[in-house]
Amino acid sequence: MKVSQEFGSYDAKGHWHPGYPSEFAPLFQWPIRPLKTLKWLLQWGGYLYPSNLMYVALGLITVLWFQPSLAEAKNLEFGWIGYMLLRNFILLWVFYGGLHLIFYTLKLFGNKQKYHPSFHQEKNKKFLFHNQVYDNVFRSNVFSLPLWTFWEVMYWWAAANGLVPTVTFEQNPVWFVSLFFLIPLWRAVHFYCIHRLIHWGPLMRHVHSVHHKNPNPGPWTGLSMHPLEGFLYLSVVAIHFFVPSSPWHFFFHSQHVAIGPAAGHLGFEGPMLKGTMIIGDYYHYLHHKFVSCNFGLNTIPMDKWWGRYFDGIGEYRTKPKP
Repeated sequence: MKVSQEFGSYDAKGHWHPGYPSEFAPLFQWPIRPLKTLKWLLQWGGYLYPSNLMYVALGLITVLWFQPSLAEAKNLEFGWIGYMLLRNFILLWVFYGGLHLIFYTLKLFGNKQKYHPSFHQEKNKKFLFHNQVYDNVFRSNVFSLPLWTFWEVMYWWAAANGLVPTVTFEQNPVWFVSLFFLIPLWRAVHFYCIHRLIHWGPLMRHVHSVHHKNPNPGPWTGLSMHPLEGFLYLSVVAIHFFVPSSPWHFFFHSQHVAIGPAAGHLGFEGPMLKGTMIIGDYYHYLHHKFVSCNFGLNTIPMDKWWGRYFDGIGEYRTKPKP
């Protein structure tokens, strides 16, 4: 094995792996280790910083400056809906297009800490236009972008007409703050359940197989889905139609689930800024590579509980139930 200058190693075929097992959050490890859990919550690269905090900030910026007024949204009209679609289109290209530009077009980091030794496929008939990137970009923009905007439009229209339960910091400060911690956990549970569902035979063959055309994913793979999968995946935000929250919570949640897959499918283990920029998701890459493991996120150990967990070390096999 060839040892990387940073960390991790390459196998004989040029596949890179981090060199340590892909583990779950200490919050769900037994016995409970309070100090390790606190560090996971508060230190850089943990639960709060930088990823979740970035989406909290982006959600607030959206609500304050880049969202139509509730008065405008009382009726479903093209003007304000089109504005939201355009805003999300810009966000899509900033995050997905930006990462693709850095890692795949300009190749600023070469193959450094890239899980798969190859880049994207061209002249392959399994993809639209016979090109992996064109296929992924098309599906993300034509199918997933409108579905992302659909859920946001429905929420904003419902909020404008008093049809969703709301809460303010003044009304319930504990619940208001707690929601920012709970939303990513709910996303993990929802994602696992939906993901296991679409791996069921008929749905796998006719729906989820679209996403699994990409065993070597890139940023645009994140939202490259069949429309039914996109609808189900993004439906995680439907909880805000029933559970008291605020627009800030909703847009934090919506943008977390819509933008997060760009970094999660990056295909690299975050070599930016000497590794201090936390991007890449080896846990999910293993799912793309082997298909039958790691259906969830590495926050809650649902794969471990149901015997579908592979930590990336040694020969592939799912780990048995504890």
